[in-house]
Amino acid sequence: MPSPRTRTRTRTRPAVILLTASALAAFGLGPAATPAAAATVPVGSGSYSDSRPAGTSGPTTNTGTPVTPKVTAAARNRPVPTNDWWSSLAFQRYGDNPWSTPMYGHPLTYQATAAGLDVGYPTSPSIVGDGRQYEYAHKRDLTIGLSGLNSPDTKADNWSDWTVTPLWSDGARTLRTTIGHGSPFVYAQGTGGNAQITTAGAPSVFADQGNVLGITVAGHHYALFAPTGSDWNVSGSTVTTGLGSKDYFSVAVLPSTDALATFKKYAFSFVTDSKVAWSYTGGTVRATYTLTTEAKEGTERGTLQALYRHQWLNTTDALTPYTYVSPRGTMKVRESASFTTSQKAAAVLPALPKSSGVDAARLRGYLNEVVNASDPFSGATDTYWTGKALGRLAQLVPVAEQIGETGTRDRLLGLIKGKLQEWFTAGGANEFSYDKDWKTLTGYPASYGSDTELNDHHFHYSYYVYAAAIVAQYDQGWAADSAWGGMVKTLVRDTANPSRTDTAFPFLRGFDVYAGHSWASGHQGFAAGNNQESSSESTNLSAALVLWGSATGDTSLRDLGAYLLTTESESIAQYWFDADEQVFPSSFGHDTAGMVWGSGAAYSTWWTANPEEIHGINVLPVTGGSLHLGGEKAAIRRNIAEMERENGGPAVEWRDILWEFQSLADPAAAKSKWDAGHAGYTPEQGESKAHTYHWINTLDAVGAPDATVTGDLPTSAVFTKGTTRTYVAHNHGSSARTVTFSDGKTLSVPARSTASGTGSGSSDPDPEPPTGNTFQLRSGGVLTTATGGTPGSDTIASGGGTNHDGMPYQPLVYEVRGVNGTLTAGAGTTFRLQVDAGTTVGLGQQARVSYDLTGDGTFDRTETYNYFATDPVAGWEEYTQARGLKASTGTLGDLKGGTVRLEVWSAIGNGTSKLQTGTDKAVVVIPYN
Repeated sequence: MPSPRTRTRTRTRPAVILLTASALAAFGLGPAATPAAAATVPVGSGSYSDSRPAGTSGPTTNTGTPVTPKVTAAARNRPVPTNDWWSSLAFQRYGDNPWSTPMYGHPLTYQATAAGLDVGYPTSPSIVGDGRQYEYAHKRDLTIGLSGLNSPDTKADNWSDWTVTPLWSDGARTLRTTIGHGSPFVYAQGTGGNAQITTAGAPSVFADQGNVLGITVAGHHYALFAPTGSDWNVSGSTVTTGLGSKDYFSVAVLPSTDALATFKKYAFSFVTDSKVAWSYTGGTVRATYTLTTEAKEGTERGTLQALYRHQWLNTTDALTPYTYVSPRGTMKVRESASFTTSQKAAAVLPALPKSSGVDAARLRGYLNEVVNASDPFSGATDTYWTGKALGRLAQLVPVAEQIGETGTRDRLLGLIKGKLQEWFTAGGANEFSYDKDWKTLTGYPASYGSDTELNDHHFHYSYYVYAAAIVAQYDQGWAADSAWGGMVKTLVRDTANPSRTDTAFPFLRGFDVYAGHSWASGHQGFAAGNNQESSSESTNLSAALVLWGSATGDTSLRDLGAYLLTTESESIAQYWFDADEQVFPSSFGHDTAGMVWGSGAAYSTWWTANPEEIHGINVLPVTGGSLHLGGEKAAIRRNIAEMERENGGPAVEWRDILWEFQSLADPAAAKSKWDAGHAGYTPEQGESKAHTYHWINTLDAVGAPDATVTGDLPTSAVFTKGTTRTYVAHNHGSSARTVTFSDGKTLSVPARSTASGTGSGSSDPDPEPPTGNTFQLRSGGVLTTATGGTPGSDTIASGGGTNHDGMPYQPLVYEVRGVNGTLTAGAGTTFRLQVDAGTTVGLGQQARVSYDLTGDGTFDRTETYNYFATDPVAGWEEYTQARGLKASTGTLGDLKGGTVRLEVWSAIGNGTSKLQTGTDKAVVVIPYN
């Protein structure tokens, strides 16, 4: 592990690392944005202190010296977004490094030094830690600086949603650079010296156009851009130019040398701001990512930005053929200052629905074990363990109500309220304290560096907000701002502030909107960048925002939660669980990661190498906000199988967490494990037998979550068992409403109630193993042997006026895994695809079918068919294999747990077209029996 911290954990400790504090003022509640000089700041019925309790610490260096944000005078009054990919610029964790540790922007990596900004582009992974971690570690290709620059430190001068501007000054020279996620450019402004690029080795020059120089360093191609009239001079490993009367220059990493002309177009379009805007409408979350630019020369205001996999999978915006390597898989380049993603919203419920699978008497007994315990909080004193205890109790409130145990429900609510109110009142044994320098709210007693390193605030506080949301579902008066809701919102401001103008807390402190997930470390002081271990405790906060916003009528906060949860769920699927098997290097050899780093990922946790915790830490706590995990059932199956291989058998410690996880893909298998092992196990400390019994037996009755269907309310979900779908929704509102699902089903839900209903639907969209040799296309990238789908269509991206005959370009991808079959001698692949170009002329769609015979990630046979030229008349046309085989590679053989993939793209033309899904005229037939 790179730069590991010393950490002592018990096996029962679910992962907690470093994280964040975030936002509050955005919700328009008192008190004033900056706390008054009083010792206690009142907030409704609660309060927090404006100074730390005696004997406690705030942010410090690793030697215990107190630190304040390392920012310039211009940024001094802005809340610093700690827990970011670049936080070491502002948080000097190590006293002997006043510049920064490596920062992973992707595709570029950076490190500030006395001489300027070291820049690298790591393209080859290394496997470290006995094969347990892969890294695309930062390695300097070049340094961007000024002649003679020797700065004693580097400070954060400016920042926006995913960019930052560090500043160097040695008294005679000043350098500013703007860097960011997805940016292939570094934008520099310097005074007092010539622009100077120092390379790690003597560069080779592939283009010299005076003020534009193309060089290759360590196999990577860079372009250097200086003001018009300048001329770059190469002397050994030093490249310099005077800037004349100007103060700007830029450097870009090129995907290839022939991209120079395209990058030259945007070399002087300097990025000055980055901003995301999100919305939730009718079951869909949309987000637009926009860069603001300033033209240093000419009038060009566009730019280039590289999209991560979780972004380009969910956009229909045109992308260029350019790509970059990254620890998150291939990044694809967009030639524009903005792009938009669209995703089906992740489902959230206060609890799983009432079902016939749960025996009320048995559940009642398990509930009594919890409420009658001598200490329902298990001795917890710090923010993390208190939070876990609150979460455990909150999960049981709606469960108790389902079986008519209103007395138990109210006892649980009383326990939760009492503990929250203790923490929400300053001056006692536990309290929250505001740090005016770091503009953060820290709970004391703290734990796992939540005080000295500003770690994990989103992990810890997620439980408080979740528990408060359950209380608000039953007691709106308690949740009012004038009562205890004000303190809940203060915790939200610290961890997930949607306001960029709040002067008391930063915008979305720990959530990295471009990376698509949160970061846990407050200081980012590691060679591997920042990290996040328990992604599921991060999504626990997002789900809590959905529930709190719904319960209190704050749709803005509800929709923020939907955006955060939906975005991070895709990132978790790709970067923690490698759902598409396209991210982890083949040399890594693992199907899951316990933690993700800026440089890669690790099969580990901070406190143990036990496989059960490595696999379980990104599952707990299991709640109605965990349903998004069920969208990738094949990944769950691989995950459980690997855990049992590494563990030498089924789980014995965190068995409840892993049973619940397995139930999201295979409820019957999970129930059989529960039935065999429930009598003799100790629940994980955030779990209870009552909740685990209810969870596993409910899913066995109604089926696993079906992410292919969504409701037009964030608090709705669908489950499928066989051909029966169960539709569920909770209405927090004061009047009845009808929830409409994307397959046309409607559900009437009374006020402040949960309702459910059933209907016909497809079986598991990811069947295992599939049967038959005819696979129907389903929206969402699924091939399934199930019939009776809902007719629909997917949009085939435009070819952009470029010929892509024979080479997939932004293809629609449909896939099925775990296929077994015997090759039929003499048979071949066939398909029926319905395509429609509308009234657009000159379009042609092309298909490729690929076979991975063993499911090892390598396609053994690919078949590319001649494209189909569509007519400019609206209406479906049929494209089949009869168009003929254009090219093929490899040979077919028997399928043993194999993968079949269909790709469809625009081979020619400049316009989008449609591909039909969900019908028996949209199928691929493979030559197997």
